[in-house]
Amino acid sequence: MINIWPAIDLIDSTSVRLTEGKYESKEQMTMTAEESIQFYNQFDCVSRIHIVDLIGAKLKQTQECHYIKKLRSLSQKPIEVGGGIRSQETLNHYFDIGIDYCIVGTKGIQDLTWLERMSYLFPKKIYLSIDAYKQDIKINGWLEDTQLNLFDVVKQVNHLPLGGIIYTDISKDGKLAGPNFELTRQLVQQTELSIIASGGIRNQEDLNQFEKLGVYAAIIGKAAHNPSFWEGLS
Repeated sequence: MINIWPAIDLIDSTSVRLTEGKYESKEQMTMTAEESIQFYNQFDCVSRIHIVDLIGAKLKQTQECHYIKKLRSLSQKPIEVGGGIRSQETLNHYFDIGIDYCIVGTKGIQDLTWLERMSYLFPKKIYLSIDAYKQDIKINGWLEDTQLNLFDVVKQVNHLPLGGIIYTDISKDGKLAGPNFELTRQLVQQTELSIIASGGIRNQEDLNQFEKLGVYAAIIGKAAHNPSFWEGLS
């Protein structure tokens, strides 16, 4: 089965979800971040837990380091963290507190030289998050346009020793209405890097479709809080 990475999105140390990345759409999840991690710990199919510091992404500086350190202590599973990571110092800090993988978005997209240096310094430990409305890349918490195309950026990073590329179609995110299979398929075909799909995933049928497309892992947001999503999984 495809790798399942449930997501915990944080605002003020509270587990929330947004719709299309809009902060005013903030919805508090039924489980706290601590409860979520304890719940995901029981599933062998969960190969990693994905945590995002949403305010860090918006303010361009990490905000949840201390709380994330606490969450790290609650699971033996690998944990990846993103949101506001703009420096080697921040990467070092997260790795020092036991975070296994780090996600860079805005800084990596705007400064490919820095991304290249970090990817060689931490090979396979850095994931590039490309958040796009269809193919149009957004940055700084999805609030700013870049005039950059999804596939153009992927071509420029294809040679780097990244852990993979996390692709989120913002138009699908948080709606539970299905992901963008077509663009994800094109990404898989155009790069040798692992593609991680995010945004709009509803159920196990979506996971099966992604697996057929060659997607390495799927990040599950709102659907991970629906008991029906986990039926039959172990």
